[in-house]
Amino acid sequence: MPTIPSDLSEKPSGKRPKRLKALIKKEVLQMLRDPSTFLISIFLPILLLFLYGYGVSLDLNHLRIGLVLEDTSPDVQSFAQSIRDSRYFDTNIVHDRKELTDSIMRGSIRGFIDVPSYFTSFRHRSDRIAPIQVIADGSEPNTANFVQNYTQGVFQNWMQQEVLTRNFHGYPRINPEPRYWYNEELESRFFLLSGALAIIMTLIGTLLTAMVVAKEWERGTMESMMSTPVGIGELVLGKIIPYFFLGMVSMAICAFISVWGYHLPMRGSWWALWLISAIFLFTALGSGLLISTMAKNQMVASQIALIVAFMPCYILSGFLFEIYSMPFPIQIFTYLIPAKYFVQCLQTIFLVGNVWPMFLYNMAIMLAIGTILLILIARKTVKRLD
Repeated sequence: MPTIPSDLSEKPSGKRPKRLKALIKKEVLQMLRDPSTFLISIFLPILLLFLYGYGVSLDLNHLRIGLVLEDTSPDVQSFAQSIRDSRYFDTNIVHDRKELTDSIMRGSIRGFIDVPSYFTSFRHRSDRIAPIQVIADGSEPNTANFVQNYTQGVFQNWMQQEVLTRNFHGYPRINPEPRYWYNEELESRFFLLSGALAIIMTLIGTLLTAMVVAKEWERGTMESMMSTPVGIGELVLGKIIPYFFLGMVSMAICAFISVWGYHLPMRGSWWALWLISAIFLFTALGSGLLISTMAKNQMVASQIALIVAFMPCYILSGFLFEIYSMPFPIQIFTYLIPAKYFVQCLQTIFLVGNVWPMFLYNMAIMLAIGTILLILIARKTVKRLD
């Protein structure tokens, strides 16, 4: 009786691990042959970290302002010295405010402080500090707020010094002393770096995966794969697993550079960081594969990835803009953005610590979104070439 070869007698289900292993090996070899893969996954994240670590800052430490001294008494000179010594201001001192009108109109200064001519006499008559006037360029509202707030801070410090040195009794008895938790020095760099990791993971998970699959359609290798016994589930896993590990390696590199290179505090657990990053990467990879099922051209896939994934992550995740300051309909829409939950977790891990109730809530939502994306991929991906 003729025997059946072992490879033919094996059940179809027994070949699935072999096919999956072969697909993963093929994908790894393709990554090694394609320099753009490592350009996007390694070089681009390091470049973004450099830009957000050194080039981008929400802190304004050298505001160009003018200082109008209509009074030249010792008290006014003392206040002027406090303005000059402040690291927040680059000060141009004049004695007539008309000299600064053209400067603020041209934008060469962002505002000016006017110390009135009655500053000293007002103090002697009423035993109180005379008011000063702060004029700020309102065409840039954030910068104008900085001018106002920084001036108020310098003025309050100068008044406190007056109390200590001259026993000035008109100074208020209640002196507020603010304390900042989690980011005590108010370094915007820490806020930006923790959020930039979400941008990096979105780029790797969504943009890279969408473009790689679209490239296979352009080269014709996807048609060849469709003619094999490979199932839809094996095809999806064969794409997700290699890029999942590549994304986690990129995340590890970026996290270590942020902590030891840019001194980003790490107050939470590294294990929590890897777990939350893995869940978000699973969601991002699902977004990239879903895009690849709709676009079979690299240019189209990259444009869709930027519009659907990158731009919402950059604008609507709370990375740069406070969500609660957005219009209510936009706030509702942000609940559909996986990066929103990832940014919250990252900023908490690095700057606050382990807050597991919040972590579990955000991870559950990211898992739900990722599962929905995989279901859509399974329904949209069919083994036909039309």
